[in-house]
Amino acid sequence: MIAVQAISENPNKTVAASFFLRRLGMFVNMQLYNLATYDEIWDGDETGLRFGAVEEYGNRTVSIFVEKKDWKSVDEEMHRDIIRKILLQADTVIRQIRTVASVSPLTLWENIFGFLLWQYHVMLANPSTNDKAREDLNILKDDVTWKDIAPRSLFAAYLKGYEPSDLLNRTVRTTCCLSKDVPGLMQCGYCPLK
Repeated sequence: MIAVQAISENPNKTVAASFFLRRLGMFVNMQLYNLATYDEIWDGDETGLRFGAVEEYGNRTVSIFVEKKDWKSVDEEMHRDIIRKILLQADTVIRQIRTVASVSPLTLWENIFGFLLWQYHVMLANPSTNDKAREDLNILKDDVTWKDIAPRSLFAAYLKGYEPSDLLNRTVRTTCCLSKDVPGLMQCGYCPLK
């Protein structure tokens, strides 16, 4: 967490934890995108993840790098198990972060879900990815997929019965992602504190 605090230029561990989870949310989103679009998944272990500080839009941020060799093709029948594995990996990181920073798990999950909302909107609108994206979205909304993480699907609760496209340009979050507290960033347009 100290490295993330230094990169984000924020001494507050809660803000740094949320900042890091937003970046991890992009990685989770990329995995689900590749799964639905290419039947491909990152299959490395956590020791294969590399983190680095990069500049984006004039601000330093954390990026995640993986080896090309750690990607593999999968069968369509494996999507449920793979999506569950991705969620369990994210849950493990969220639980570990909460041991060093006082941050709501809902805030951290919503940091991931914001990216998923946009990506499923895009994939469902594309005829070439619509069918697989719909199947994967249904898996994400299924309570069984969330066993040992939450009593019900946190993503279904986030969507509140709506389609991803219905929620664009609307405040869906119930918690602030705290990006407003990172130097160089501002309050996002979907902040529930507005």
